[in-house]
Amino acid sequence: MKLKDLEFKKFISAEKIHAKIDDLATQINSDYKDKTPLFLPILNGSFMFASDLLKEIKIPCRVSFVKVASYSGTASTGQLKTLIGHEESLFNQDILIIEDIVDTGLTLQKIIEELRGLGAKSVEAVTLLRKKTAREKDIDVKYVGFDLEQEFVLGYGLDYDGLGRNHQDIYKQVIKG
Repeated sequence: MKLKDLEFKKFISAEKIHAKIDDLATQINSDYKDKTPLFLPILNGSFMFASDLLKEIKIPCRVSFVKVASYSGTASTGQLKTLIGHEESLFNQDILIIEDIVDTGLTLQKIIEELRGLGAKSVEAVTLLRKKTAREKDIDVKYVGFDLEQEFVLGYGLDYDGLGRNHQDIYKQVIKG
């Protein structure tokens, strides 16, 4: 598949994604069985993952959204821009951040710091994908779907300059040469 100037090939099938989501939901349902967590999906990328994950959450919960950006093209800009924030009190709440991908960890670290500063009781993260860079920095992600190396991926909510989010599978960039 070609998008703009890059070639991509199927990397993780929709079936594998959904099987992993079932596993993650089972863990979360067990870990939070006596709590009422607030799920905080990070838009835009996590919308598909968050939707499918939340359909499998069987405990009482609330959902709010935050939109942040730190990407331009295929690389993180290193600067976090908060575009849309939460509008409710997070004091004394058990919060589960839902991310599509933890790449450098910049976005997640910043959000965790902000939430803890607002008095959240607990802050954990669930991500579909985690790159090697975040593992090397020891970014704390309690629930991880798939670990990647440094592949650039799209599909299932992830994009390349706004394109490719609508694919049900995840594709990785084909590196030529």
